[in-house]
Amino acid sequence: MAADQPTVLLVEDEPAQREVLRYNLEAEGFRVVAGENGEEGLVLMDEESPDVVVLDWMLPKVSGIEVCRQLKTRPETRAVPIIMLSARSEEVDRVRGLETGADDYVVKPYSVIELMARVRAQLRRARPAAAGLVLEYEDIRLDSETHRVTRGEEALKLGPTEFRLLSTFMEKPGRVFTREQLLDRVWGRDIYVDTRTVDVHVGRLRKALCKHGGEDPLRTVRGAGYALG
Repeated sequence: MAADQPTVLLVEDEPAQREVLRYNLEAEGFRVVAGENGEEGLVLMDEESPDVVVLDWMLPKVSGIEVCRQLKTRPETRAVPIIMLSARSEEVDRVRGLETGADDYVVKPYSVIELMARVRAQLRRARPAAAGLVLEYEDIRLDSETHRVTRGEEALKLGPTEFRLLSTFMEKPGRVFTREQLLDRVWGRDIYVDTRTVDVHVGRLRKALCKHGGEDPLRTVRGAGYALG
C-alpha cells in the first residue's frame, strides 16, 4: 500500500459488479480491498482499517444491514463512513438503512460516476488531507495540496514523513494513534519499519513545530501512542 493512499472496503457478492467497482475505485486512486459476503467484510474491516466502506445490502452469511449495525456500534469503527448499495428503492428501506447508521444510500441500478463522487464526498469528511483540503488546528495550518505548513506567521520545513504524520494527526485532533496505526497510515501497510522509527519521526515533527516558539501540540500517551492536543 502506498503511504497515505486512501483505502475503500468493497463488500459485494456479485462478481461482475464487484470488479466494475474495483476497477473504477482504483482508477480514482483508491486502494481497494474486496469481500463477497458479510462475514468476510467484518474480518477485512478489522484487518485493513479502511477509510470508506461500500456495502451491498443483500449479502450471504451476514446481511449488509447487520454488518452496518455492527460497525456502527463498535467505538473503533463507528466513525468510518458507510455507503449502502441496495436494489430496494422504497422509502422505508432507505430510512431503515440510514437509521442503522449508513452515511449514504445508493439505489441499484446506479451511475458509477455518481457513486465515485459519493465515495469522494465521504472521504473528504473522513480524511480531509487525502482529499487535498486545508487543515487547521489552533495556529497550525496544513495545505495538503501545496504541501505547505505554517504555524502562526512562520512557514515550517517538514520532510515528507513528518508532513504525512502531521496530516494524520490534524485529521483527527485528540485521537490517540498507536505506533502501529501510524506505521500503516504514514509508511504503508506493506513496508516493514520498526515501531521505534515512529518515535524518531514524531521527535523531528515536534522539533519542527516548536522551532519558532509555541507549546508542543503533540501529546505522548504512555503505553498507547501519540495524539494532537
